[in-house]
Amino acid sequence: MNTTMKNVLGIVLVAVVSSGLTIGANAYMNRQHANVATVDNSYGFNQPLRLTNYSGVAAENTDFTMAAERSVHAVVHIKSVTEVQVSGGQYMDPFEFFFGNGHGNQPRQPQKRVGAGSGVIISTDGYIITNNHVIDGASELEVTLNDNRKFKAKVIGSDPSTDIALIKVDAKDLPTIPFGDSEQLKVGEWVLAVGNPFNLTSTVTAGIVSAKGRSISTGSDEDVSKIQSFIQTDAAVNPGNSGGALVNTKGELVGINTAIYSETGNFAGYSFAVPMSIAGKVVQDLKQYGNVQRAILGVSILDVSKLNDEQKKDVKVTEGAWVGGFAMPSSAKDAGVEIGDVIVAVNDVAVRSTSRLQEEISKYRPGDKVKITVNRKGVQKIFNIELRNMQGNTKILDKADPSEVLGGAYQELSDKRKRELGVNYGIEVTGVTNGKLKDAGIKKGYIIMLVNDEKISTPEDLERIVDSILKGRSSEQGLFIKGFYPNGKTTYYAINLSE
Repeated sequence: MNTTMKNVLGIVLVAVVSSGLTIGANAYMNRQHANVATVDNSYGFNQPLRLTNYSGVAAENTDFTMAAERSVHAVVHIKSVTEVQVSGGQYMDPFEFFFGNGHGNQPRQPQKRVGAGSGVIISTDGYIITNNHVIDGASELEVTLNDNRKFKAKVIGSDPSTDIALIKVDAKDLPTIPFGDSEQLKVGEWVLAVGNPFNLTSTVTAGIVSAKGRSISTGSDEDVSKIQSFIQTDAAVNPGNSGGALVNTKGELVGINTAIYSETGNFAGYSFAVPMSIAGKVVQDLKQYGNVQRAILGVSILDVSKLNDEQKKDVKVTEGAWVGGFAMPSSAKDAGVEIGDVIVAVNDVAVRSTSRLQEEISKYRPGDKVKITVNRKGVQKIFNIELRNMQGNTKILDKADPSEVLGGAYQELSDKRKRELGVNYGIEVTGVTNGKLKDAGIKKGYIIMLVNDEKISTPEDLERIVDSILKGRSSEQGLFIKGFYPNGKTTYYAINLSE
């Protein structure tokens, strides 16, 4: 069995990938539910309300059995099937010939890759929260419940910036885990990690909260749009736990297990979970709008502790998010925030790091107003700021159809057509109506090869890129298209999607 992992200074996303998996689940245990009523929680998902009257106590007196019983039945096994391409053949890629290695590539043949992860049922009618990297690119999803029932699942929406996704199965009266308040978690508090490591279904491990607001970013370009404010625990989490539940001793969902710190791919002492203060708002947006309504301040920030001598010469605080620059446009700049200011609070909630600032702002939508407290050379200043989206306005981004926005029809190139054109990927524009393509001057017959430097092999590849921009999941605001017409004329087009 192989493990799909993304090493980020030893950080591993804990999903499992293999060429074949045996799906299993423990037998469903008989259980009694006392004081159960159906309510609509603050995130808009129907859940049974379970009445509890106990709180966390000293470790030697803590009984984890009730928390485990209340959570294990709502954690599911997710099998994802992804089609990957392997090489074969002898067709030339004209862009790689001119801009790449020049040796020509071979066409890729699809093969199926099977992965596994976990998910948490958050509504009785089948909504399930998991990690984006568990379902990313999957052509088929199968969910296995704790009682061994299996369902096909569909993706409602996903958010790579927080690594959260929402899927749904067609079922009723499912067990759920009630949402808890992740902001009330304390360092040293006991928590349980529930998931399916190594396909060992219904596994529960215990640990304590080691840290809050933890960032595991490398600072590389790929992390610029990531929202990282993790709950760090020492509960054992391994490949297959991705998307599983982190619960408190009351059996309440306080986080979604996402990553571990490891150089081997297996648990080495630390695991990380997306707090429900972030994940809850994301899935609410995905359910209501089909995409995340992400608000931004429009600032470039650094932890005060990471400033160099030149940057910190006028800084009079030891904690906070230092403003090093602004996006264009920037609501923070328009409100009066300046380079060198240190953001120390959002709506009177203390901000001690950039990750904490990200967590606080992620709770809001474009158009919401927040009170930002900054320290400017030792003086406290307060600004009331209206948050915007990544396109610089306060509009709610509805779930748009990429094909309607572009106004085009496309088809994948057949093997015969590839041989005729001398390429091994690309899609052909088969029609143009009113839309962005027509406005840019693209005509029927144009072969699209690259969009924002990504190879385009199917119409779905193009729609995925456009969809990501329209829903605010990408920092890009437009398309840079490279392609050619069958007469051999290579042409480039730039399309602005923010208008």
